Amino acid sequence: MSTSSVSKGCFVFKPSAKKKKTLSLADHFIHGCEGAENSEKRFKLCQDLWDQIKTDTEVLQDELNRNILDSLLDFTRKCSSTRQHSDWASQMRASEIPTAALVLGVNVPDHDMTFQSLSDLLQQSVTPYVASVQAKDNGCTLKHLIKRVLERLMGTVVTVDDEEEEEAEQTSAQHHKSVITTAFFYICSSLHKSKSNTGTPGKKRSSPVRDGPQQPPVVIIFKDLEAFNPRVLQDFILICSRYIERLPLMFIFGIATSPSTIQHLLPHSVSSLLCIELFQSLSCTQHLATVIDKLILTKQFPFKLNGKVMQVLISIFLYHDFSVRKFIKGIQLALLEHFHSQPLSVLCCKKKEALLNVMQLDHLDLERIRHLLSFKRYVEKQEPREQVDLLTDDTHLKEVCQKLIKDLHKYHKNYYPILRCLHTLTSSLPRYPLGKQIRELHLICLEKNVWESEDYQSAMKLLKMLAKDELIALLQRCAEILQPAKSKKIKSALVQLEDMLTKFKQLDTAEPPPTVEDSITSPLKHLQKKTDLAQLQKTLLEMNESRRAKKLSPFEVLRNEALEFIDSLVKSHLSPPESQVLNEVCYYTSSATVRRHLNATPRTSIQAALNSPFYYLQTEDGTVSNAAPDICIVYKLHLECGRLITFTTGWNLFSSARFIRAVSELEFLGFIKSTKQKTDHVARLTWGGC
Repeated sequence: MSTSSVSKGCFVFKPSAKKKKTLSLADHFIHGCEGAENSEKRFKLCQDLWDQIKTDTEVLQDELNRNILDSLLDFTRKCSSTRQHSDWASQMRASEIPTAALVLGVNVPDHDMTFQSLSDLLQQSVTPYVASVQAKDNGCTLKHLIKRVLERLMGTVVTVDDEEEEEAEQTSAQHHKSVITTAFFYICSSLHKSKSNTGTPGKKRSSPVRDGPQQPPVVIIFKDLEAFNPRVLQDFILICSRYIERLPLMFIFGIATSPSTIQHLLPHSVSSLLCIELFQSLSCTQHLATVIDKLILTKQFPFKLNGKVMQVLISIFLYHDFSVRKFIKGIQLALLEHFHSQPLSVLCCKKKEALLNVMQLDHLDLERIRHLLSFKRYVEKQEPREQVDLLTDDTHLKEVCQKLIKDLHKYHKNYYPILRCLHTLTSSLPRYPLGKQIRELHLICLEKNVWESEDYQSAMKLLKMLAKDELIALLQRCAEILQPAKSKKIKSALVQLEDMLTKFKQLDTAEPPPTVEDSITSPLKHLQKKTDLAQLQKTLLEMNESRRAKKLSPFEVLRNEALEFIDSLVKSHLSPPESQVLNEVCYYTSSATVRRHLNATPRTSIQAALNSPFYYLQTEDGTVSNAAPDICIVYKLHLECGRLITFTTGWNLFSSARFIRAVSELEFLGFIKSTKQKTDHVARLTWGGC
């Protein structure tokens, strides 16, 4: 294309018609992926596991919310049917606004999912008129709240004229409120009648019709009741109460803290207009326990977290946000990081697929296996000839790896049933020596041999003090846990446990053992009426020895046998995963990465960005150059100059305006503060010292 011309002019070059290629998820995953030769296969495995976790968590969320949501649906149906009855009690209740107080706990980030499910179910089976509002979207005035409710009910955007609102403030506020109220309920009533006449949804209304057709209620959900302006909320409730006989209204209050919040927000004159029924959801810790049980303590998912990563996720949950959804996102983050950074994660899949992938490993992947810490320990235990073959013969190594993969899957198949049995036996003991929650016991088992800890020894001593009925009940629960297992070792353990339970039940028909009193008092019969101190001491020592050597009762013998059997199962199957060869292909261990992504400290991140801008700007220079942002240079000056930065120091680097701006930014971020000293840069700039 030529740009030569006799006269001066502008030349237009049209861009090519080719569109910029957008990168797919697989391209993003493969870019910068270590071990790119099998990155596509790893991406496929990662995506399959991600989808499986997502599907299972959605199903789990529905199961956990099913009871509370079904109760709320029954409540709305009951309230709508109450208006149809003519008895005095029903009419009295109909004069109040039915209100469901839904206590969800403090895991606020998870509330949106619950309210979304509730809104969908209400619209499908009860009423088409559902408006869900939250404090941050409604401003601080009654007009904005009404606007938001109308938008949710009508499905369109409602404009608010701010100039009219300012004029209303100058005129009678009561008159303005009356106008808004009249308009709001005129629109709501018209909308309600039009939809009711045309028969639009609640499509799948499953409640039986009594005494003629029912009017579907208008449900208004306040997601975060504590955050609403109390005055606005009170006005809205007072207004709605005047129209309750003409419009079937219903409220659902989302409460994060305590039901007493309603008393604090609403005076008695307002709360008396509500017919409140309390609904309590599962606590966030119960929710977490269920998620851990279904997603982590299972052999269904080959991907695993080591103890430190688990501890980070649980700590963030317990000490920061109580968000189960964020906990699941942490698992997904670890999953993505594992498959992206670990080339051998191609073996982190179902057993059959993993065995096939072993045979497809190239020489580089096999060398990676040889460098694994767990494999090095395995090689050191082998015979010299076998060591040579493992380190030099790729074909032989593949065969051995197949056996090791099978052993790893067997380990997980046996680990979780025995873990649950041990938790069942110890979770009800005094002072919970091995933890009250199974996650606590799991963390102990991930980090060390649990049977070597003092807490385990004390738990075994406490189990020996249980009564027969208590011990039999716990062992029966253990048998129920082992029943579904398909492992040969677990099936064999189940047979032995059932035999012991049979023996325990047969003890009732056996002869009663000799009492302890007989064994203690029998030596006393041989004492003389008068005896010296030495003789008495000798006799007491003999009594003590006889007490120690006394014959155990049949129950005590069988109890000791059962606990020794449990102890052998623990030692056989609850060793830490680090003891398993090739555990690195399944276990993600970078707790620092998870903590950095999920629990980043803002000040630390800002300091890192100011001190090392080349890392974030992806420049090759490892020092702060003149090309770096001004604030980074001023921050380096601040670090080098100690207590003060003077204006003269920055004058040599860039202009005064740029320096002033950078200093202001540092002050805004809280790294420096202004003083009245003339030597301080902020004071000098403020008073024109430059």
